[in-house]
Amino acid sequence: MGRTQAPEDAYTAEPFVPGRGGLPALREAAAGCRGCPLHRDATQTVFGDGSKDARVMLVGEQPGDQEDRQGKPFVGPAGKLLDRALEEAGIDPSEAYVTNAVKHFKFTQAEPRKRRIHKAPNLREMTACGPWLAAELAVVEPELIVVLGATAGKALLGSSFRVTQVRGTVLEEEIHGRPERLVPTVHPSSVLRSDDREAAYRGLVSDLEVAADALS
Repeated sequence: MGRTQAPEDAYTAEPFVPGRGGLPALREAAAGCRGCPLHRDATQTVFGDGSKDARVMLVGEQPGDQEDRQGKPFVGPAGKLLDRALEEAGIDPSEAYVTNAVKHFKFTQAEPRKRRIHKAPNLREMTACGPWLAAELAVVEPELIVVLGATAGKALLGSSFRVTQVRGTVLEEEIHGRPERLVPTVHPSSVLRSDDREAAYRGLVSDLEVAADALS
């Protein structure tokens, strides 16, 4: 018998998360997740990508339009900017594990053929998807988590998180039952939207240099 979607008063991915099998098993199971309503309109689940031995895990908000179409995280313009910033800061993008707090693209669309506009996930949706992120952390066991933006920060550290207050610092917190070190920074998409893109980009690189130093 197939699994059914969780009722609205009990959004959670927990029943869909396998207890064993590593990242391949998690990725395969996440493709069938019905733990919250976001799966209805998204093209596909966009699970994390990278090595189980990655020293650093980058956690963003949710997939964007290109990620939803291609099925991989951070493959759109923000992802390309992030890769450039990581390299400049001294972190090899190919050696990082990249994922999102929410695994389905949430968007609004005026008409079926119009552009899909990103819409931030709410707390219930972030909480529902939490078991996937917890499972990724348990398998990868990164030395450091880079928190990309406010939504990822709230998903990991609670609703009082403010990225502007702690960006570019090393935090030590218990996340999903594990002691973790985290460096928060802005989401690369905010750099693309900035009126002063060069200054915003330099700020992102500066924060990532803190992460690089923490890994050295």
